[in-house]
Amino acid sequence: MTFTTATWVMLVLVAALVGLAKTALPGLAVLAAALLASILPAKESTGTLLLLLLVGDVMAIGLYRRDADFGTLRRLVPTVLVGVALGGVYLQLASDLATKRLIGIVLLTMIGLTLVDIACRRGAVRATVDESKTSPVKRGLYGSLAGFTTMVANAGGPVTSMYFMQAGFDVARFLGTTAWFFFLVNVVKLPVSIGVGIITPDTVRTDLLLAPVVVASCLVGFRLARSIPKKVFDPIVWILTVISSCWLLV
Repeated sequence: MTFTTATWVMLVLVAALVGLAKTALPGLAVLAAALLASILPAKESTGTLLLLLLVGDVMAIGLYRRDADFGTLRRLVPTVLVGVALGGVYLQLASDLATKRLIGIVLLTMIGLTLVDIACRRGAVRATVDESKTSPVKRGLYGSLAGFTTMVANAGGPVTSMYFMQAGFDVARFLGTTAWFFFLVNVVKLPVSIGVGIITPDTVRTDLLLAPVVVASCLVGFRLARSIPKKVFDPIVWILTVISSCWLLV
């Protein structure tokens, strides 16, 4: 692929956002997906972004290796695999524009439902929330939507962010669990993405040039996250999620 200078600048920005999303501000991942979809065809951008996300995942699980909640992962991942399978089928059938708009609508709907849920539980002590007691239906809904949105547009971050915030995770536990979650999911997505033709040799060559940017921004994000209190972290994630979701509707 031959890109203009302006396109390369945008690609570098996307790579930087991916690194920051993986180690500091998860909402930036959907913004990165939206930016990439604005300069590349939606399906091509999905393949390009997936490899960058995997680089960020490896960095994040190394930096947050002591903070992941593996019990939550064991309970959530099986439902995510169902969503990934449905997303693979959808990619074979849907147009680029339909894919972008569907993800935007789904994310905004989930944001609304999550805010209602939090409002209904207002006054409860966040630290006493036990994720293991989440109903199977609710876990299945969030898990399958996370799998579907991450498969078709690498936009599963907002769904899992809402789920983990409802569980009252602190910043390190949130980022550590998210890191392992998306590493596992993205590894599963890799052969599916190759099979449906959204990862090509050109995709790999482009991502090899951008990988160092992801690594550097992961390290910057890790230092940043250590200074962000939870009362600041949660609102930032909400705001970035809403902005990113609206962007996909344009």
